[in-house]
Amino acid sequence: MTNVKTDISFWNGHRMPLVGLGTWQAPDEEVKEAVQWALEAGYRHIDTAFNYQNEGAIGEVIDEWIKTGKVKRDELFITTKLPLIGNSPDKVEKFIKLSLESLKLDYVDLYLIHFPVGFLPGKDDTDLFPRDEEGKAKIDMKTDIIALWKAMEAQVDAGRAKSIGLSNFNSEQIERIVQASRIKPANLQVELHAYFQQKLLRAACAKHGITVCAYGPLGSKGRVELNAKRGLPPPAIPGVLEDPIVLEIARKHSKTPAQILLRHLIQEDVIVIPKSVSKTRIQENFGVFDFILSDSEISMLDSLDKNDRTFDFKFLAEATESPEFPFHIPF
Repeated sequence: MTNVKTDISFWNGHRMPLVGLGTWQAPDEEVKEAVQWALEAGYRHIDTAFNYQNEGAIGEVIDEWIKTGKVKRDELFITTKLPLIGNSPDKVEKFIKLSLESLKLDYVDLYLIHFPVGFLPGKDDTDLFPRDEEGKAKIDMKTDIIALWKAMEAQVDAGRAKSIGLSNFNSEQIERIVQASRIKPANLQVELHAYFQQKLLRAACAKHGITVCAYGPLGSKGRVELNAKRGLPPPAIPGVLEDPIVLEIARKHSKTPAQILLRHLIQEDVIVIPKSVSKTRIQENFGVFDFILSDSEISMLDSLDKNDRTFDFKFLAEATESPEFPFHIPF
């Protein structure tokens, strides 16, 4: 059985493909190959960020595909994000222009505020998480998310972004922005997978017609590696890919555990951006439109929720002291 729904509509009429390629922690040469393979496999949605420092590499591949006529610009959906050092109204235009220049694009389809806490400027624009002489993160304790949002709206007016949204914001922050907005957020990107389903946050978004995009939709092995590199303990939750219920449903459908986890989310209208730099996995992650999970299978997967966050941003210890740190409340 084929499920033909491959994208979701924003409140403003723009459409976002339900499956995209995540590119966090993908250095230039790896990301070039990954984007090439993804486009060949049928992906038209690529997610990046100024902070990932790979927009230039992604831009080279996209530019080549457009120039050789393999794809039209309006068939692509490109998301990028404002860095934390850009979280003040006077810096938004500068940083979106830098991203557009790197991506070799006139506009992005979606521009997100990456995180609600800002950093004070560092030595230059490559100093993404500036620290003082004592090694403490230089957090801007006065980050004004409402003023920041108005600067985001100006990017839509200027034609640099078709839609704008948020990442890693909580329900209370979203509510404040919606109430103050002229142009509503179209999308919220957050950590979301079978062990951390964010049901209350999703409901808060649905109330305002805001779509939700899941990063780390397969859990995140990258987080395990990064924690080790930063001298932090591994995340508390085990791998969702090895969950017995997921394995059982995968066997039944002759699909991989990853395909089951992605299908579960897109069937509930959650956009997914699994990150991979493996050609086989990139293809596999796109193979989720030719089968449907039954209501009972969806219920079984819904029941796996442990409400346990992997990406807690605790490596930015000083950020937790900001009034805008998003994870002090349950959702």
